[in-house]
Amino acid sequence: MFRVWGKIMKKNRLIKDTVVEIEDYSISRTQKVYQALETMCYEFDLAKPIWLEINKNDFIRYARTRFTQDNFIEMIEFDYLDFQVIEEEY
Repeated sequence: MFRVWGKIMKKNRLIKDTVVEIEDYSISRTQKVYQALETMCYEFDLAKPIWLEINKNDFIRYARTRFTQDNFIEMIEFDYLDFQVIEEEY
């Protein structure tokens, strides 16, 4: 199982959070990450953020990244979306 925790933060306070679980073992880790982010954005009613180089590097290094206003085309009403892998089984 692949589980990702998503948190919407504003002024260092948790506004919303969700855990997305992907149980499809036939797809790659990258596909699981994109699918989890898409599901999370649907639940939060957000447009999908753009992965910048800093997000890719943070995610590769720490299995966690933050999406700020720079990652979204439209205006957001929070400070950042925290995206973190919390469980990974192969």
